[in-house]
Amino acid sequence: TRYFDLTQAMELLSLLTLLLLAIASNEACQVQSSSSETTKDWWQTAQFYQIYPRSFKDSDGDGIGDLNGITSKLEYLKDLGVTAAWLSPIFKSPMVDFGYDISDFFDIQPEYGTLEDFRTLIKRAKELDLKIVLDFVPNHSSNESEWFLKSVKREKGYEDYYVWHDGKVNSTTGKREPPTNWLQYFRGSAWEWNEVRQQYYLHQFAVQQPDLNYRNPLVVEQMKRVLRYWLNEGVSGFRCDALPPLFEVVPDSDGQFPDEVVSGATEDKEDRDYLTTTYIENQPETIDMVYQWRTVLDDHKRIFGGNSSVLLIETYSPAWFTMQFYGNRSTEGAHLPFNFNLITVMEQSGLSASNVQEAIDLWLKNMPAGRTPNWVLGNHDKRRAASRYGKENIDGMNMLVMILPGVSVTYQGEEIGMTDGEISWEDTVDPWGCNSNPNIYEQYTRDPERTPFQWTGGTNAGFTNGSSTWLPLAADYATINVEKELSDDHSHLKIYKALVALRKSSKTLQNGSTKYQALSEDIFVVQRSLTKSATIVLVINFGSVAKTVDLSQFDKSRTESLQLLIRSIDSTKKEGTRYDPKALSLDPSEALVLTTE
Repeated sequence: TRYFDLTQAMELLSLLTLLLLAIASNEACQVQSSSSETTKDWWQTAQFYQIYPRSFKDSDGDGIGDLNGITSKLEYLKDLGVTAAWLSPIFKSPMVDFGYDISDFFDIQPEYGTLEDFRTLIKRAKELDLKIVLDFVPNHSSNESEWFLKSVKREKGYEDYYVWHDGKVNSTTGKREPPTNWLQYFRGSAWEWNEVRQQYYLHQFAVQQPDLNYRNPLVVEQMKRVLRYWLNEGVSGFRCDALPPLFEVVPDSDGQFPDEVVSGATEDKEDRDYLTTTYIENQPETIDMVYQWRTVLDDHKRIFGGNSSVLLIETYSPAWFTMQFYGNRSTEGAHLPFNFNLITVMEQSGLSASNVQEAIDLWLKNMPAGRTPNWVLGNHDKRRAASRYGKENIDGMNMLVMILPGVSVTYQGEEIGMTDGEISWEDTVDPWGCNSNPNIYEQYTRDPERTPFQWTGGTNAGFTNGSSTWLPLAADYATINVEKELSDDHSHLKIYKALVALRKSSKTLQNGSTKYQALSEDIFVVQRSLTKSATIVLVINFGSVAKTVDLSQFDKSRTESLQLLIRSIDSTKKEGTRYDPKALSLDPSEALVLTTE
């Protein structure tokens, strides 16, 4: 009964949220800032830049990106205006899931370098006033981890480090079966039999990624040790991977877990979406664990001084659960639970002004008072932004995340408009794709968004001096690359740099109030205002036909001409020119940043 009531409560909260958003969807939304005099911590207006180390820059010619490659390109990040670089996992790993299957949380993967290489990176980053944030992968380890090997043998202190279960005996066949019907993210059962231990273990990801047991205090303390270790090495925080499945529901008095029910979302019985995830995701204990990690970070600052360390949370959970990560009246939680609404809403409904407003509403109208929003266009798990939104819209979307209040997050390559690579079945290496088949792998593989970064139009895109790359290059690297875009008069890269520079220099963007509205299905407007400072206005035409916009529909006081600051790549308008807000013409996919000055 308890499980059924919990499910009903979740559905009711979700329906209520959607109803409130629907009521407000056609209204201009106004978000007031805190005092313009408020001093913000470094992360509150930061530009975070995600580096996928394997694909960023290779320094030794093996076709695989590494730490020294990253160090060699830190000046590029500084020139972009990046505040902090977040590195996807660099820890020792068999690389089944390319670093998300960690065998040693306290050491560096040899093909990426050494601990000394990491320290060199940290030292150089500090010289450039860049912060380094590491990926923290708490849900699971590799099955080659010393912890798992000891747990298999039931060694003292490690017996319950992972989620073990005897399974069930089928009354008809007499054969032993998994404890439940739970499915993993990478297709198929979330349970694997271990011959040595004679039990099943839970793995919500690949078979080689056994779930750690957070109901064991020894595991909780061990993972806090991981955080403290890397804080002592000079990192400025952590991005916490895959938080929703951190805890599963408590078993009943007989030690049994409940089965999930069929969701109706797909007919593919191997796909995780075939079943609900009521008992294996979004448990209340997960929220408390994040609060405990925040205490670790705050204690480190209290003891050793220095800047705040930031806690970023990956979660695709519903708003009612996600917003709890921020904390409550008595306890601080994550600084920034990642906001993927600009990805997920558009995946479901397509790119339009009204859907952009829905995505923004869904965050700002649910976010607790006094917290900092953030905006994300892509990452290593989602097809590249320029491929999802269309190459013609990448400038407008980069403008959006830079003009909205709070924090922007960029995945490497979004600043130059990189698109997905085409990866054949034969070249597929991502376990999600490999666990499927040649007919459907493209639905699951994440390889296309992980192709090597495009530095030049030369051999191997300047990524490596070696003869090959670990994944094939995207086909457009000769025209979409850093070298070319730095030399072009007008490029995605130069637009991106102008946006970051504006964010850093504008008090309005740092502290101002925010008003936004979809004026039609195609036209979206954001206005940032601050007393005694210039107003900033973003206007985007997401449509395929030219439109003339009257901004007085949006703001009746908007009658004086506006000066153009930044324009999208295909715009023919001129920076510095003033335009009539009552008759502003916009070509298809044109995006403009204007000011009252």
